[in-house]
Amino acid sequence: MLSHPGRRAVLRAASLGTAGVAVAGLTAACGSGRPATSPSAAPPGPARPARPAPAVPRRYPGQPVEIAHGPRDRPRVALTFHGNGEPAIARAVLAEAERAGARVTVLAIGGWLDAHPDLARRILDGGHDLGNHTQRHLAINDMPEAEAYAEITGCAQRLKRLTGSIGTWFRPSQTQYATPLVRKLAQRAGYPHVLSYDVDSLDFTSPGAAAVTRTVTGTIRPGSVVSLHFGYADTVDAMPPLLEELARRKLRAVTTTELLTP
Repeated sequence: MLSHPGRRAVLRAASLGTAGVAVAGLTAACGSGRPATSPSAAPPGPARPARPAPAVPRRYPGQPVEIAHGPRDRPRVALTFHGNGEPAIARAVLAEAERAGARVTVLAIGGWLDAHPDLARRILDGGHDLGNHTQRHLAINDMPEAEAYAEITGCAQRLKRLTGSIGTWFRPSQTQYATPLVRKLAQRAGYPHVLSYDVDSLDFTSPGAAAVTRTVTGTIRPGSVVSLHFGYADTVDAMPPLLEELARRKLRAVTTTELLTP
């Protein structure tokens, strides 16, 4: 059985002032394995300049309105994270990705950005994509039109205020796929595409880092978009073996923008 230094490190970081608030019922789970580390403590990865997010999300001709994966004929995959939970864990996940030279996509919850506005710039400065995962992380497919639209635009407004952009992607909350109405509302809000995924890590069930790694590596293939979460220490502990396995298979972990760019 794995030990629990990861949990202790995260709780220690939280006690020093990095504690966040739980948004939409997602809370940090007890993890195991490697300690959560801050970006400053991580060995430096490949140097990349900070880049601003584009003011308007890109349109990808030939891609559907709802994108579940990228091209299958190139050795690239996108690791995408629901942005929520303890900031110490979020920073540790980013540090693990950057240590391996990987870039990821973060779909942030608006309430999480309200509580931790500095994380928006941290994500972009690391060379990652930053997008919209609704304001409150409620079941958006079940909402009336006006309420669903407010969930999308509420998060978009926060992203715009913090970064100058509404974010590069929109992902609906509490669902893998958006309804036709939600897809239409996302386009009205300025998002040409809705970002789904074809690999679900199930890390939010806190199955342990080894199980998260097995689930992803057992189903991932070129072009895959993987759903992961900030807020769970298991995810931090799963990152090193997951990235090592991707490297062994010669699959590059890139942003979703890069995944879809020829």
